[in-house]
Amino acid sequence: MHCYGLRAALLASVLCGLALMGGFLVSGMGGLAVATAVVFCLGWIVYFQSERSALAAMRARPVSEVERPELYRLVRGLCRDARLPVPRLLVAPAMQPNILTVGCSARSAAVCCTEGLLRVLSVEELRAVLAHELAHVSRRDIVVSSWSAGLASLVAFRPLSALLLQLTASYGREYHADAEGALLAGDPMAMASALRKIDSSAAALPLRPRGPLAAAGHLMIAHPFPYGGFGRLFITHPPTGERVRRLEALAGYPR
Repeated sequence: MHCYGLRAALLASVLCGLALMGGFLVSGMGGLAVATAVVFCLGWIVYFQSERSALAAMRARPVSEVERPELYRLVRGLCRDARLPVPRLLVAPAMQPNILTVGCSARSAAVCCTEGLLRVLSVEELRAVLAHELAHVSRRDIVVSSWSAGLASLVAFRPLSALLLQLTASYGREYHADAEGALLAGDPMAMASALRKIDSSAAALPLRPRGPLAAAGHLMIAHPFPYGGFGRLFITHPPTGERVRRLEALAGYPR
């Protein structure tokens, strides 16, 4: 988390510095004042609108405990064990099995499951995947991930947006969340099985890397886009095979 957050903070500092320097070079102190105001406005938009942008891109809607009692039961139990507040729960209509978590803190976290995820996974696998997402919350990964998603969504030029995500994303955050989530759920093999299902189904039912959705791809548990074309620019997840291998090693599974 320290390396992940440091990279994001460094990138933000560089971008802000370039904007302020550009304003000063163009119009002196007046330009510096304008650039400062723009930086603060963009910072506010990125910080407070990134969550809304990602959820809107997924067309997610909040669900009540009456609608999804099993989902709430699993999340409440995991949050009790992890000593975390219960996040808001949403469901997106996508048939691709995937899940993402956004928020600026543990208290504002929102977990969004796709319909495909709820249909494909067993109860044990779903519990493991939810534990993975709560591990991101516990590690405060979501703060940096949500910020980088908001920043990338402001960039209209997709290769530049992808570059911003590559600079702030880290394979390590997924490996650590896999391990901590598997330990929280108490079943590394369920996590490994869920990753295999999600990865194969995501490849068969890829999402289109457009606008805010492209910027939110790194928030999901598995790469949601095609591995060709623009989709390959947004690959921020480690290989599923390596993630599964590490989980099997954690479970003491014989090779």
